Amino acid sequence: MKQRPLIGVTTQTLHAIDGIPEALPASWVMNQRYIHAVMQAGGVPVMIPLIAEDPATLESLYQRLDGIVVPGGIDVDPAYYRRARTPELGRLDPARDTTEIVLARWALRDRKPFLGLCRGLQVLNVATGGSLWQDLEAERPESIKHDYFPTAGFARDHLAHPVEVAPDTRLAEALGRASSPVNSMHHQGIRELGFGLEPTAWAPDGLIEAAELGDRWAVGVQWHPEMFEPGAPAVGKLFAAFVDAARRDDESRLA
Repeated sequence: MKQRPLIGVTTQTLHAIDGIPEALPASWVMNQRYIHAVMQAGGVPVMIPLIAEDPATLESLYQRLDGIVVPGGIDVDPAYYRRARTPELGRLDPARDTTEIVLARWALRDRKPFLGLCRGLQVLNVATGGSLWQDLEAERPESIKHDYFPTAGFARDHLAHPVEVAPDTRLAEALGRASSPVNSMHHQGIRELGFGLEPTAWAPDGLIEAAELGDRWAVGVQWHPEMFEPGAPAVGKLFAAFVDAARRDDESRLA
């Protein structure tokens, strides 16, 4: 019997989060919802430490994984997409930026399944040469409200707006529908699309809400499907499709 696939889930630096006391020890953390979503889909989750300063160890860990999940989190440093910082830019996590962008590029190179969620879509875009709006309200004033943050009193599963899904895409197949209401907890978004990425979902204001690479299993969505149960409109079979892709052996992925 084939073993359950090993799925790497990246972490974030504890002290990059607002309000964390400096006295706490240095730690890497991640929301448990991502871990449970991978488990529900049949994967075995492994939390990835942010060890970009030791690429040999990071790559040794990466080689043992069958798929990569990059979860939500704080802003990506605009230096990675050749832009100066704006005043609206939020907190940064340099170790996380470097680790995730490296992992994304390795996964795309090796055709290893990749799933990006919220920040994870932005990492996928930056890793392929794209750029981001650093703050939608300031830089894209025609945007609808996207920043329904829990810190402002909104539930993490608050359905903020619908997205329209492109047909004949991995996302459409996973969601099983042409449109879906989604939650929304971001103030950044895709500005210039990365090389090879295809947009696969849009918010009512035209902002790209999902993208994928057509020739391999690499999908990113701007919302947080981990907050919903499998089969809900915003998630469908997304995690199951990702884990199924990761279950394939290297030979079939590289064929």
